[in-house]
Amino acid sequence: MVSSVVLLNVAHGRINEVAERLADLDGISEVYSVAGRYDLVAIVRVADNEGLARLVTEQMLHIDGIVNSETLIAFRVFSRHDLESMFSLGIE
Repeated sequence: MVSSVVLLNVAHGRINEVAERLADLDGISEVYSVAGRYDLVAIVRVADNEGLARLVTEQMLHIDGIVNSETLIAFRVFSRHDLESMFSLGIE
């Protein structure tokens, strides 16, 4: 499993539209609208580097409204949520 974070700059007035299109792509688990230097953050989880390359270069960057992107590939994922769900017995 390859995890990455894609930081995106989006054309003015197109954030919601682009976010919805990104969220519909296989391999993107979440899309956040954020304040600061970037407009959107997409969390990507794919099987391998080839899947990441296809998603970013063949699908994501062909979405109208994306002006610029920066892809950060995760070496390791540290998540309390993931660890807790792995060891959970389903009792609430």
